[in-house]
Amino acid sequence: MEHTTRIELENLKDIHLAEAGVIKPEAVRRLTIEDALVDTGATGLCLPKSLVEQLGLTPLRTTRAQTANGITERTIYSEVQYTVLERSDSIKVTDLPEDAPVLVGHMVLEALDLCVDMRKGLIHNPAHDGEWTIKIL
Repeated sequence: MEHTTRIELENLKDIHLAEAGVIKPEAVRRLTIEDALVDTGATGLCLPKSLVEQLGLTPLRTTRAQTANGITERTIYSEVQYTVLERSDSIKVTDLPEDAPVLVGHMVLEALDLCVDMRKGLIHNPAHDGEWTIKIL
């Protein structure tokens, strides 16, 4: 069963520049994706290249990645602040081909203490009674 979620994305460097007064807050590059695919088989946050460009993210390095179609080269980009179900954190982004959906992987879910309910979709972790609890190792 396929589940999607709304995710708000902001260029983290832009946020820091706005906080420092270098740019106006309205100059922070932002996107809202209404139908991001929750993919527990994905690791992080993966965006098609056009969305990476709209957010103005900086390429950091390339890496080999295991995908459903085999091993491929992917680019890792600078961080975004993301918000899902009113909880926020930041993460580096991996690019995807243009025809791929936005993928929300397990690192995003774990950071925000979210899980997938087969009937309800993405929910706050019921094991924590709706409280945001993070795992410290």
